[in-house]
Amino acid sequence: MTTPDDIAALSFEKALAALEEIVARLEGGRVDLEESIKIYERGELLRKHCEAKLREAEARIEKITLDPKGNPTGRAPLDVE
Repeated sequence: MTTPDDIAALSFEKALAALEEIVARLEGGRVDLEESIKIYERGELLRKHCEAKLREAEARIEKITLDPKGNPTGRAPLDVE
């Protein structure tokens, strides 16, 4: 089983793939209760990791600012709300 430290080292793509695998296993209904609880907990850690990675990416994205004629004038932080 992956530890939280190992999860923290995963890229967004690898964490998302692991989370999708967990969802498929749980939806398949062929996992006993104890194992379901364990992989659900791991899935929750993976979900949080993915959300943190997305927030980090959003914070780094900038938008190009334009003048009234549509010419680029600079950059500004992306407003994600």
